Amino acid sequence: MGNVISETEQPQLFGHPKGLLYLFFAELWERFSFYGMRALLVLYMTKHLLYDDDMAFGVYAAYMSLVYVTPMIGGILADKILGYRKAIILGGILMIFGHFFLSIEMPIFFYGSLGLIIVGNGFFKPNISSFVGELYAQGDARRDSGFTIFYLGINLGAAIAPLLCAWFAITYGWHYGFVLAGIGMVTGLLVFKSGLKNNVFGNKGHVPNQQLYERKKFGLNRGKWIVLASIASVGIFATLVRFNEFEGYLVWIVSAFLVFYIGYILTKVTSKERKRLLVAVYFTILYTLFAAIFEQAGSSLTLFADRNVNLVGMDAAGTNSINAGFIILFAIPFSMLWTFLSRRKINPNSAVKFGLGLLFLGLGFIVFALSAHSVDDFAKTSMIYLVIGYMVLTVGELFLSPIGLSKMTELSPLKYVAFIMGVWFSANFYGHFFAGKIAKLTTVSDGSTNIFSEGFFGNITEYITGLTPQIASQNSDSFQQLFSYVSVYASFGVISVIVGIFAILISPIIKKMMGGIH
Repeated sequence: MGNVISETEQPQLFGHPKGLLYLFFAELWERFSFYGMRALLVLYMTKHLLYDDDMAFGVYAAYMSLVYVTPMIGGILADKILGYRKAIILGGILMIFGHFFLSIEMPIFFYGSLGLIIVGNGFFKPNISSFVGELYAQGDARRDSGFTIFYLGINLGAAIAPLLCAWFAITYGWHYGFVLAGIGMVTGLLVFKSGLKNNVFGNKGHVPNQQLYERKKFGLNRGKWIVLASIASVGIFATLVRFNEFEGYLVWIVSAFLVFYIGYILTKVTSKERKRLLVAVYFTILYTLFAAIFEQAGSSLTLFADRNVNLVGMDAAGTNSINAGFIILFAIPFSMLWTFLSRRKINPNSAVKFGLGLLFLGLGFIVFALSAHSVDDFAKTSMIYLVIGYMVLTVGELFLSPIGLSKMTELSPLKYVAFIMGVWFSANFYGHFFAGKIAKLTTVSDGSTNIFSEGFFGNITEYITGLTPQIASQNSDSFQQLFSYVSVYASFGVISVIVGIFAILISPIIKKMMGGIH
């Protein structure tokens, strides 16, 4: 009972711990910096550094996939040694340097900056989310509502940043766009520091074991060794991004480790836990496919918008904010919908929601492909298809992404919750890796066509878009580029719809394996 009293003794604001407000704004500005820079990255590489599409997609995919590897390590180090406060500050400082160094035009600074953001994000991202959970006592009814408010902060940052950073980049130059992203990160860290100064977090987030933290080796304590190791690892991640063609080896290493360790856990748990764990793995595989298709947003879809869409009121980088804008609109109605359906006992179970998530994702990409019907003489399509496509796939995201997070904690054996959360985030690592491969299918060289131009997928493309390789080749290069985009979007849209329907059909079997978890 004493625990509950100490929770209410924390400074309160609008019925929530005051610390939530500080974490909300710290995360809002951190996501502002992350998404602002992300929106510019592929355009900066193709338009300013003059990388070809293949190279740009390779760098982008490696960067975005590694951003999801480091949180597994950063989370473990914070849990065991650093505590949330120190981990968040370390991550924030590394990311600030990463954003500002992007404004120096030298390859070593370009790749070094991406390395700094990858490592910094590993300390910042998982621990600020965990810190939100720390503010609430076990079983506090306000926890879900607190996370919904926090999720809104993430998406406000993600919606504003691409528009503002893109405007700065176009008006004053690329480097000013990156500097603005860096200023966002500085603001986020200052908000967090002022929260520490005003003591709004009570006794939360400190070093978990001071004795362990202070233990010295060669005259330096563990905390300082972590800082040094983080800085040293920047070079490794920068090299992986630069030589992204070798990232496949890392994928094999991570996969071997996951297969081995999950296999080991399966031998250690009860039959009921084993079935639930297999469902967690199944959900993660579905999420990997979802992420691989969904994450065209920052890469091929940005170039599609730049080259083949008649944009109104925003530029190509700004289109990255459409998805986050729809999340802000839909997040609260969706959470109310689940409550409403639960009350009437007709809330579909998670296995069905995952299928619906993939179904809507596929329909969104089919809408992008349908835009070919509105093409003008300059191979430009109507922007309305881009907006509606994003709206439909955002519905898919809300069916799948938040649901998956909450299910992982319920499905994993108690002793292995942190690891299974890491497995869930590995779907983003795999997703971005494969997203890069999908994006590369949209590149055009010497009038060649991709594998979706003929046969079964060629027929699908023609049926959905009305275009064939012959029609495209009789027109300008821009038409061939358009055909390349819409053939990939139509084909992967159909694949996603088929997998979604299959997941819905087998949902009764999955539901049975979940052993009472909805």
